[in-house]
Amino acid sequence: MKTFCFVFSLLLSTFSYAQEISKRLDAAIKKLQADDQFKHAIISMYVVDSKTGKPVFDVNSQLGLAPASCQKVVTSVSAFEMLGKNYTYKTSISFDGLLVDSEILGDLYFYASGDPTLGSWRWAETNEDNIKKRIGEAMKKKGISSITGNLVIDDLTWETQATPNGWVWEDIGNYYGAGARGFNWHENQYDLNLKPGKKAGDPVQIIDTKPSLQAVDLINELKTGTEGSGDQSVIYLPEGGTTGYVRGTVPAGRATFTVSGSLPNPESDFFNVMRSVFSENNIGFTGKFHRALTRDKGRENVTSPLVNDFFMLESPPLDSINYWFLKKSVNLYGEALVKTIASKDELIWFGATDSGLNVIKNFWEQRGIERSALKIIDGSGLSPANRVTTLALVTVMQYAKNQSWFPSFYYALPETNGIKMKDGYISGVRSYTGYVKSKTGAEYTFSFIVNNFDGSAGTVREKMWKLLDVLK
Repeated sequence: MKTFCFVFSLLLSTFSYAQEISKRLDAAIKKLQADDQFKHAIISMYVVDSKTGKPVFDVNSQLGLAPASCQKVVTSVSAFEMLGKNYTYKTSISFDGLLVDSEILGDLYFYASGDPTLGSWRWAETNEDNIKKRIGEAMKKKGISSITGNLVIDDLTWETQATPNGWVWEDIGNYYGAGARGFNWHENQYDLNLKPGKKAGDPVQIIDTKPSLQAVDLINELKTGTEGSGDQSVIYLPEGGTTGYVRGTVPAGRATFTVSGSLPNPESDFFNVMRSVFSENNIGFTGKFHRALTRDKGRENVTSPLVNDFFMLESPPLDSINYWFLKKSVNLYGEALVKTIASKDELIWFGATDSGLNVIKNFWEQRGIERSALKIIDGSGLSPANRVTTLALVTVMQYAKNQSWFPSFYYALPETNGIKMKDGYISGVRSYTGYVKSKTGAEYTFSFIVNNFDGSAGTVREKMWKLLDVLK
């Protein structure tokens, strides 16, 4: 009897506390709705008890809103489930024809698999210097001293369109707007080094780009902004483009200032890297560099004498890629994962955004999320046209908690405002999705999105954090 009374008392206490949290959240939401910054905004929040899954608070949880980077948790969890935490990308280096007296009588091929980490500075094994060294050593080991043909990148198992439909023009030319290709290099990113003027309104000088942009003319319309005004620049340059525009302002008071853009032709920079590999290893090469147009070398039949694989570049495992994807919100990784999911699907075998998203939607539909609650058109949340419900995001987060790979997923979530959560921000959108443990030991899974707020995004952030403090 005493045990029953204790358990009943504990349940009653937990229920009462949940009711109290619900009341406090309701009061905080109403205060937010009355704020002038949110006069024309849409606010959605959904909170559940992490252990039981029972709803604790719900306001507009069935409304589809632009989630910004909180959408990354959908891509992340889907990739863990469909690819596996140990999945790696592989780029094989081969040659067709024969190797006679150390001379390749044919072309040198790079068979790409969509690896977004190739040439990335985030891992020692993937950075440019390491990749160059390993390729050079592999060619020496194979006894290659000369190549009579060309260097060919074969990325035919992926679609040619790098950036998803729905991305806006002013994002695509900037580093966070780098799309995913079958062959990616240096995260498809370059740095634009600038010299601001001494005072506001002065022209800004372009010093150089690193790596150097190949066959691209950047028209500089930048002006110097006031001191402390930050980066207000935009690079307008489409994928495959040869003419771009740099507009906006960078602040005065700095000797130099660096902004980053997306490489319109990352394979062109890689070709220059390979040219240095040949030079540094005394490998004769007078051919050209190009992408494969058709796959007619017997690649599908790996035993063909026309295909001679002699080296493999392998990426870090998915859980390591996912760490940077969530922690630093690398959009490129999300887009690559979506296409990879399509390329590994037994009915598709081709890396395309639309196909990958359809596989993801099917997966979650089978787990209780209506397709109309997951209207996504990219893998990173960069498009303002994405529409996701907070209920769907919480469902994904709750699903993740019960999987063997959850520690890797949880570790990758940023800790912001003392809470393990993914944050998102695009124009007019602020979002947070994560897990929080209260001082009383209660655990909550939540999603909180605001669309169409007015004024400072920084002020909105502080107000949203204050509301989330109620859960602590």
